[in-house]
Amino acid sequence: MMIRIILPALVMFSLLVNGQNLSKKEKEIVRKVEANHQASIDLLKKSVNINSGTFNIKGVRANGDLLDPEFKKIGFETRWIDMPTEMKRAGHLFAERKGKKGKRLLLIGHLDTVFEPDSPFQSWTFADSVAYGPGANDMKGGNIIMLFALKALYESGVLDDAQIIVALHGDEENGGDPESISRKDIVEAAKRSDFALAFEGSTGFGYGTVARRGSSGWTLKTTGRRAHSSGVFNAGVGSGAIYEAARILNEFHNALQEQYLTYNPGMIVGGSTAEVGPGEGSATGKSNIVAETAVVKGDLRFISEEQKNRTREKMREIVSRHLPQTSAEIIFEDGIPSMPPTPGNYALLEQLSKTSVDMGLGEVKPWDPGKRGAGDIAYVAPYISGLDGMGSMGEGAHSLQEAIDLRTFKDLTARTAVFIYRLTR
Repeated sequence: MMIRIILPALVMFSLLVNGQNLSKKEKEIVRKVEANHQASIDLLKKSVNINSGTFNIKGVRANGDLLDPEFKKIGFETRWIDMPTEMKRAGHLFAERKGKKGKRLLLIGHLDTVFEPDSPFQSWTFADSVAYGPGANDMKGGNIIMLFALKALYESGVLDDAQIIVALHGDEENGGDPESISRKDIVEAAKRSDFALAFEGSTGFGYGTVARRGSSGWTLKTTGRRAHSSGVFNAGVGSGAIYEAARILNEFHNALQEQYLTYNPGMIVGGSTAEVGPGEGSATGKSNIVAETAVVKGDLRFISEEQKNRTREKMREIVSRHLPQTSAEIIFEDGIPSMPPTPGNYALLEQLSKTSVDMGLGEVKPWDPGKRGAGDIAYVAPYISGLDGMGSMGEGAHSLQEAIDLRTFKDLTARTAVFIYRLTR
């Protein structure tokens, strides 16, 4: 299905016409972005046409190998960080320029996509300024914006003595365990940086991401007494495992309502027996038998560790009550942490907004964190201030209609370049 992307009228203006508040050097940077625009699209197409599903280790590495020499050309030292074989992940590409001038920046992207080699969605197509392809918007477009913003700065002679670290993970879509290994290098990089900018898909010229919710998992298991259904609700039989699971889910729904908090039961199975595995479940039973077991798998999304922990305690309390002749337990699994909205993040957004206004692209406001999922910037949020959503504009991420709007690509790259220039002065 074709996706129509409607642009604000402001993005159709030329930066050189509206960017009256830019310095001479900043205008030179914008011109470099414009001169390299077609090359950036060409490289994006090559990247999209490389299948780099998280579990396609060779493909993720190939996408890194495509970008590695491009960073070297603009003066970055690069290294590939392998993950242990048992983690079944390709590893990460890091690139760095070491210096002492201005703020020290950590730029975050990822090489992998959700589209594995067996996906029917494998290649780049183009129609009316919109390109469709696996990972085009999430987030190969963001990687290219980052790279070509840095290229414009290099060609304008303003990267000398700046410290910039680029972290491109190979497993953002399905992070490798343990995180103490898979996210060790980005945490170390954060401790040597002042600000983080992450290049997940942009929510538009008018918004920036100052907060992202964290994501974790939970498994609910309930048990009852297997018996003939004619005895259900009797003192000796009780309510059964499925009613106990339903009670708990209903109380979750009614008792845990607060801003930015969600808790989705994504899969439920129940009966005489019930089992769940990665992405699948099975059960046996009959309608005239009281269910002996039920299993529910879900996720929990939160804006802070405090909200996560407080919600978990409420969930445990609800689970502990029990219908007659039933029992239940809930197990929590940690996932991606949250990126809370901090004063430092808002201050950084104000600087981006001023840059955007100076370029004639309008002010930038904070995006509702309830509308964004978890992301790798959360791992560095405890250490430094940051912004996300610096990447490309598009629609349909993770779907077979994923698309990137190429009409906005040049302006987003230029704004990123000028913003980085100002931060590193």
